[in-house]
Amino acid sequence: MLTTAQKTIVKNYIQADPVLSLMPMNSDGDYDIAAALNKPFTPSFIVWKSNVSADEVMRNGIDWTRVDNLSIGKARIWDWMTKLGTFNAGKANIRAGVDATWTGTAADLLVREAVYVHCKRNAIIIEKILSTGTGTTQAPATMGFDGAIQPSDINSARN
Repeated sequence: MLTTAQKTIVKNYIQADPVLSLMPMNSDGDYDIAAALNKPFTPSFIVWKSNVSADEVMRNGIDWTRVDNLSIGKARIWDWMTKLGTFNAGKANIRAGVDATWTGTAADLLVREAVYVHCKRNAIIIEKILSTGTGTTQAPATMGFDGAIQPSDINSARN
């Protein structure tokens, strides 16, 4: 569900697009616009994932010897972050937890980078439109909307 501000942004985007602005003001037009906005944004626009599986992170790229060498405080942070099953990398406090856990040695910084590989993805067009930030691999954007937009959302934004 879009907020009032997001509806305005989507409406303005549609009106500014030479193809989308010509779509009929009916359910077919809403469907076609939604389909267009749900395609991958090109060139790549990188966003923080809102649902990162701790299992995916822990099974792919973690140097387990580094986990064993964490201090008690860092281990506690990492344990809490991963025992919840998923975490939202779009939240600054979550990234601060990753940064606080995986800091210090070059080996720990490599683990941090391995974690962050799983925390980023390419946005679809609607996510890019409603994101804030740079959108690069080094500085992913934060999404204001996550996932596919529905034709009913397009209808609501256009009316």
